[in-house]
Amino acid sequence: MEELEYAEEGRTELSQLGEFALIDRITQGFAPRSKSTIKGIGDDCAVIGNSRQKLLLTTDTMAEGVNFDMMYTPLKHLGYKAVARSLSNVAAMNGRPLQILVSIAVSNRYSVEAIEQIYEGVRRCCDRYDVDLVGGDTTSSRSGLVITVTTVGMAEEEKLTYRSGAHLHDLICCTGDLGSAYAGLLVLEREKVTFKADPTFQPDLDGYDYVLERYLKPEPRLDIINRLRENEIVPTSMIDVSDGLASELLHICKESNCGCDIYEERLPIDYQTTRVCSEMSNNMLPISNALNGGEDYELLFTIAQSDYEKTKTIEGVHIIGHITEAASKARLITPQNTAIDLVAQGWVAKDDK
Repeated sequence: MEELEYAEEGRTELSQLGEFALIDRITQGFAPRSKSTIKGIGDDCAVIGNSRQKLLLTTDTMAEGVNFDMMYTPLKHLGYKAVARSLSNVAAMNGRPLQILVSIAVSNRYSVEAIEQIYEGVRRCCDRYDVDLVGGDTTSSRSGLVITVTTVGMAEEEKLTYRSGAHLHDLICCTGDLGSAYAGLLVLEREKVTFKADPTFQPDLDGYDYVLERYLKPEPRLDIINRLRENEIVPTSMIDVSDGLASELLHICKESNCGCDIYEERLPIDYQTTRVCSEMSNNMLPISNALNGGEDYELLFTIAQSDYEKTKTIEGVHIIGHITEAASKARLITPQNTAIDLVAQGWVAKDDK
């Protein structure tokens, strides 16, 4: 067997690149070979097929200690969220999810009953969104739990929406509200720190129901996809908000070779999110939370100006800006009319313990 080696000299740390640059680097040279591969790496789903109906494929992994903390994550919610995250990718392609496969790696710290609770959450999400569990895999883990969900979906060729279709002067829309999932995480982490300092402490989570649910049990916005379809609106580009609004806007701008202006006063932020930000020791700004928090799983999409009248009547959709020329970059416009360049936060590798 050929031995795989790498030199410590000239070593590049994962933290030097971050998620997006890492993906670009490791996927270089993977050009599609099959005629049925319509879209490979670089969007929310791969697109496959030779007929008018295209197959959508996406996979999503959650690792204990990185994506979730078992100190405050109910097992049913974990199973539900793992599926919801993956379904959201299909929604972002303007498609409909049909089947999922679930694979888990688990240590002996977990009982059979615990695994059953996770799969009860999986079942509930499948029931809600009319999706079939058709397979998967189980294996052991030396520590912790890893759960991976692969989703299969379908979309008609003329209704498929990529990140790369935004045009100059298109309107930028987002669904729901932004930053609430991260606000929920901040509350849970705050209570965890207090509990670790004093195990007799009883967490007080009253009044935080909305942001906690947004973090622990997100919902894919397939309802908005249905409303767009009913109104005969096909977005010109779309992505789901998993890594924060700023990161997702930069994805669309990169793939569509454009810039954008979004307006601070138009960003939808829930009052609970604002409250949580004000309670944090560093007095976090709600706008920073909305731009960089992540895990909202709302939809960010662009529409032609001709679809404005039909779009503005859809409950839960907010028009937050417009597409500009590439030279203008991606910018946040403040109420004082100051333009601030958007910067992606994204994923970073965790240190080994």
